[in-house]
Amino acid sequence: MPDRWPDLAVLDLLTAVGTTGSLGAAARQVGMAQPNASRALRGLERDLGLTLLHRTPRGSSLTPHGLLVAEWSASALEPARRLTLACEALRTSSRGQVSVAASRTVAEYLVPSWLAALREERPDVQVLLRVENSSEVCTEVLSGETEVGFIESEHVPRGLRHTVVDRDELVVVVAPGHPWARRRRPLTPVELAATPLVTRERGSGTRETLEARLGRLEPVPLTPAPPALELGSNDSVRIAVASGAGAAVMSELAVRESLSTGTLVRVPLAELVLERRLRAVWTGSGDLRGTGRDLVQVARNAGRLRSRRPTPDGAARR
Repeated sequence: MPDRWPDLAVLDLLTAVGTTGSLGAAARQVGMAQPNASRALRGLERDLGLTLLHRTPRGSSLTPHGLLVAEWSASALEPARRLTLACEALRTSSRGQVSVAASRTVAEYLVPSWLAALREERPDVQVLLRVENSSEVCTEVLSGETEVGFIESEHVPRGLRHTVVDRDELVVVVAPGHPWARRRRPLTPVELAATPLVTRERGSGTRETLEARLGRLEPVPLTPAPPALELGSNDSVRIAVASGAGAAVMSELAVRESLSTGTLVRVPLAELVLERRLRAVWTGSGDLRGTGRDLVQVARNAGRLRSRRPTPDGAARR
């Protein structure tokens, strides 16, 4: 047993440094005063015996050791977030209950607002949420462990009913110092497929969507090169890309803030449409009922509202 467990709040701060590119921005993101944030990270470095940040007058960035620890931290923080959600559900005395599984992208960037809207309509409701990749979500719904799932993958397994609740776009992103950040012509599918990318694990909807779209190109289907890095969460991929590990194809939802702050740069892509449908899935011979139906309707309404808002580049979503 370790003498002292790392503080989850400090690990969250460390991952935020990789996401935002600076200690000040990371402190604001997690709601911590910057002097306290600086002391907390120095304490973490002292406890671990590692230098995690490269500090300069222009800001702080993750060292190679910092990148690894941030990646591992993202994996540790995810079950902690699930624990928090589960405890919140336990505090709710409910007359309605629904078990929900959601892919990581959907769970991180859409489900919180859906649950808040559902709670306004149904303050008595209890939602038990599991966060998995899209393949695992489908498996849980098919097995009966979960009543309704939300996925981002192209393929819906046989035996599942489904409906579209929202749409999302995948974008190519790199760090500002990457050669692609300065290119003047759009990236071609052949160039993208030939480049080892920082990717999510197999079974993730993002990875499946990219592989499927490249594989359907005409006249010559393309197969992506083996990954440069294979990581288990959006946070890990984003941190790795921002730290210079390579390019990635990610959900626009996952990188919107990083694009607006300049931590990541979007690379234009030619001849390849990467918009995808986000779906609710369930089993049975008919439509969902009760709380599950209400949650799917909330998600669908939220999707309609998002479709009317402009994207970060000023264009309307289709």
